[in-house]
Amino acid sequence: MRFRSGSDIPFLFGVLHHIFKNGWEDTKYINDRVYGMDKVKEEVMAKWTPDKVEEACGVNEATVLKVATMMSQNRPSTIVWCMGQTQHTTGNAIVRASCILQLALGNVGKSGGGTNIFRGHDNVQGATDVGPNPDSLPGYYGLAEGSWKHFAKVWGVDFDWIKAKYASPAMMGKPGITVSRWIDGVLEKNEFIDQDSNLRGVFYWGHAPNSQTRGLEMKRAMDKLDLLVVVDPYPSATAAMAAMPGKAEDQNPNRAVYLLPAATQFETSGSVTASNRSVQWREKVIEPLWESRSDHMIMQQFADRLGFGKELSKNFKMQQVKGMDEPAPEDILREINKSCWTIGYTGQSPERLKAHMRSMHLFDVKTLKSKGGKDKESGYDTTGDYFGLPWPCWGTPEMKNPGSPNLYDTSKHVMDGGGNFRANFGVEREGKTLLAEDGSHSLGADITTGYPEFDHLLVKKLGWWTELTDAEKTAAEGKNWKTDSSGGIIRVVMKNHGCHPFGNAKARAVVWNFPDAIPQHREPLYGTRPDLMAKYPTHDDKKTFWRLPTLYKTLQDKNIADKVHEKFPLIMTSGRLVEYEGGGEETRSNPWLAELQQEMFIEINPKVAAEKGIRNGERALVSTPTGARLNVQALVTERVGPDTVFMPFHFSGRWQGADMLAYYPAGAAPVVRGEAINTGTTYGYDSVTMMQETKTTVCNVERA
Repeated sequence: MRFRSGSDIPFLFGVLHHIFKNGWEDTKYINDRVYGMDKVKEEVMAKWTPDKVEEACGVNEATVLKVATMMSQNRPSTIVWCMGQTQHTTGNAIVRASCILQLALGNVGKSGGGTNIFRGHDNVQGATDVGPNPDSLPGYYGLAEGSWKHFAKVWGVDFDWIKAKYASPAMMGKPGITVSRWIDGVLEKNEFIDQDSNLRGVFYWGHAPNSQTRGLEMKRAMDKLDLLVVVDPYPSATAAMAAMPGKAEDQNPNRAVYLLPAATQFETSGSVTASNRSVQWREKVIEPLWESRSDHMIMQQFADRLGFGKELSKNFKMQQVKGMDEPAPEDILREINKSCWTIGYTGQSPERLKAHMRSMHLFDVKTLKSKGGKDKESGYDTTGDYFGLPWPCWGTPEMKNPGSPNLYDTSKHVMDGGGNFRANFGVEREGKTLLAEDGSHSLGADITTGYPEFDHLLVKKLGWWTELTDAEKTAAEGKNWKTDSSGGIIRVVMKNHGCHPFGNAKARAVVWNFPDAIPQHREPLYGTRPDLMAKYPTHDDKKTFWRLPTLYKTLQDKNIADKVHEKFPLIMTSGRLVEYEGGGEETRSNPWLAELQQEMFIEINPKVAAEKGIRNGERALVSTPTGARLNVQALVTERVGPDTVFMPFHFSGRWQGADMLAYYPAGAAPVVRGEAINTGTTYGYDSVTMMQETKTTVCNVERA
């Protein structure tokens, strides 16, 4: 169903309106396993009537009803997105609206159901899991002192030693600046930033600048830095942007730029985690070419030079690669296994994963479950395992938990991949229980009602403490299941009693600690409908959000007052192509792939093309409120509506009409170069995650 970009919530809640109206919701599931759906129902029925839905998203009542009917009569159904739901100022609310719709239908925790985000390439999920986000430690442990102490013990270093590495204690315990906002970490006045200094150095480690918004301001920020480092198999557009002349007032004469060649996936080995949370072991095909080095070797060498190399690799054996020390990736995974109890990254030992890779033929391609049999090389019996031991895979490898193919599935025993909703948010709210109702539990659980997270006190209260070994008792005393390094609490709770260590609670349809407890439709900061901006305004500005001031209402109101929609009457959105990946530097440098899509293009509806006098294949000039003017090829197609244009984000190498070839290192420029859409994308960030808003801004298109 084609709807106006950014109007996902009206569409989703329009579908939910018909489900409630016709009594198609799963009332038992909601009663047993969902908190706050009654409040959502009140709002949806009052606010998102068919006329309001059509006004906001452009989809008529009959079409919305058709979707509601199809989903209700064909259960379980699923909802899948890539970046389309997340890259909005309301991305968090859109995702939650999808989850609420699936909860209402009872589709969560069932094979074929759920809400599923597809990642762009392998190990995006795995990278996220081990701590690059500036608001968490590995395994999504928060930045609280207890979390730091847990990892200090795992790493074998003193907590106070870690603390001393921070310029101030405050820096250690609060979220940092997100990658989406590093530009403002450089350009914003320091008096408005919640840290002592502006950013002075930036590492682009496997990150493409053309996949990030506000390209014109990014160039200014690059020029002001003291240090810019690009770690990548290819120089990427970062290197060319850094070399390209900028404004004189932005130049830092002392800036240093370094290119460090990283090895590709074929030149190293280690574990990678896919969208479905299955972990696979990647084998090295060739030794790193020329001067390239693996990411973990580069990290180790930086740590050595910065004076904490021994602490970084305390738990790792070193292997020799091209005459240099490299931490063994098997030991890196073992350290993850020892620490990330929160999401069950503890059972996927290198030995089990390698046995899975050698025994792929033993696994059913639909259920992921092993048909039974032993890996000939190791003798490991895969019987009962799910391929890749998708997290959560609880306990130590010796516990032989099979992994969890579907989250929250109560139809299976917890030792066969079953589960329920976590008790992350307490046990009651406003006098109502947050725990699951009687009879709602994973198959075979000894506790047949809702229960909180397990810690040493609850285990003792239930009389299960005696089932821990003496060594486990020592490790678990004073701890909860997330910080018990022995895994004893998890072993006893799961294996002996069929319960989940994280408790058994209700999913939250109402999230009281988010800006909107119930998802609200809010118009984008840059839009073509000022009438709807007035009716569904954005959030208020935030003085400090991830350490930075963040604009919402002020900017939206200014755009309305300046009548930006009249100068830029088309919605501009972006996304992926099959031919290219990420920023496209690697794939556009491959002559076979480059041949498949040789031009950066804009998709334009035939009606708009006719009005503008643009024919298919001709050049078009795209202008945006940032001052960008992008020269691209026109693709006239009905794949986009008359109100919308689409451009892929994989292109770089041209800048405001000029070829950047001269600014790439000799011989390193990609075969195909084109304008980057994000040279022209505008300001806008999600109100919880700070994800950039790339899916809806505005532009004008003319014949070039």
